[in-house]
Amino acid sequence: MINDNEIQVARDCIRIALRNGADAVRVSLNKCVSDSVSTLNGEVDKVSHSADRSLYIYIFADGRYGTFSTNRLELDELENFIVNAVKMVGMLGEDPCRRLPDRSRMEEGARTGMELGLFDERYLSIDTDSRLEAAARLSMYDKATPAGCRLISEECEYTDSYDDTFLIDSQGFEGRHCETTFSAFAEMTIEDPEGNKYSGFWWENTPFYDKLNIENIAATALDNAIRQIGPKHRRGGKYRMVVDRNCATRLVSPLFTALNASSIQQKMSFLDGSRGQRIFSEGLTIMDLARTPGKSGSRLYDTEGVATKDAPVIEKGIVCRYFVNTCMSGKTGLEPTIEDISRPCLMPYVKGDDLACAEKEVSLKDILKLCGNGIYVTGFNGGNCNPVTGDFSYGVEGFAFRGGRIIHPVREMLITGNMKELWKNLVAAGSDARECARWQIPTLAFEDVSFSA
Repeated sequence: MINDNEIQVARDCIRIALRNGADAVRVSLNKCVSDSVSTLNGEVDKVSHSADRSLYIYIFADGRYGTFSTNRLELDELENFIVNAVKMVGMLGEDPCRRLPDRSRMEEGARTGMELGLFDERYLSIDTDSRLEAAARLSMYDKATPAGCRLISEECEYTDSYDDTFLIDSQGFEGRHCETTFSAFAEMTIEDPEGNKYSGFWWENTPFYDKLNIENIAATALDNAIRQIGPKHRRGGKYRMVVDRNCATRLVSPLFTALNASSIQQKMSFLDGSRGQRIFSEGLTIMDLARTPGKSGSRLYDTEGVATKDAPVIEKGIVCRYFVNTCMSGKTGLEPTIEDISRPCLMPYVKGDDLACAEKEVSLKDILKLCGNGIYVTGFNGGNCNPVTGDFSYGVEGFAFRGGRIIHPVREMLITGNMKELWKNLVAAGSDARECARWQIPTLAFEDVSFSA
């Protein structure tokens, strides 16, 4: 963990930079420790330990700006480093939009890093034997007997990590964020009687060791592989599309990219000029619940130290906010907010249902039944979204369904369209987002999606 001496070094960096000609300074001190154990076919394959320490110094001087980093924290070395850094900033071009945020916007309540309850003290007692035991529990290689096919390989990995960040600037802001992460992953590869190979995976992730459900991960991965056996060709056309919660972020992330002020400033956003307008289906509501205690992705401040807040990003199809850091505010004239999304939560919705979203559970089974016939997408294979127009083309795999029931796997299909039109055609959003995910995106359903075989 970051100790008091290192915190004092960060404070001294501010003092040294100001003394040598900087007008304003920000310092970020980061520490990360990660341990993992990987197994291959039930045997330990790799044990790794990594520890990283970095000090970033952001210098504002004479209307100019520069960023510098080092992992050396010896004060005599840092003094020379900072003196040369300030001199180097003086040789850069002017950028008057680079400045520290207004002090009134800064977070005041992140003093210990423990405020959000994301640090599990159990982490401090985990040793190598505990990690080896967790990795062994992950594996089911010797127990797996997939009917009608052969298990080729099993890859599993257990990982735990600890992140500690201390942020300080010359205006008097100080903030700290501490977080532990425990994760487990399994991938199973099988071969059917015809020699066709299929892979399936599953994962879990949590800030708390006791909440990491290891036992069923490999079994779920194996089941996901078996379900893919026997894919059939499907004619192209327009179908209702249900998107699994484990890959639905692929359709949400272009929205956040387009809402970022840097994209707008560079004329690379299909949502430029959309704030305050209903662009999407009235069923689309995305909240940024950044300050939820005990949840992955929560944070009290962004990398500038600006306080986060729980707020709508898109509400009933209306764009509510852009992500605007201090620099982009100066370049675009937009009101500053925060730099980017923290913990997006897409709220439940069923088209034509007047019940309040939060009062109703909406599962994958419910959505398949609602949609009747269509394609259930469980993975994306390549493709892209044009940031200027919002036009997209993605390779997909998954299952055809009829009467709300899955009938057979499909592969090598392509979906094309436009992000604005896609989200106008939202049919449903579930209440089944995985608790372990930083982005709370549930099962989604859209109508009139163009599929190519």
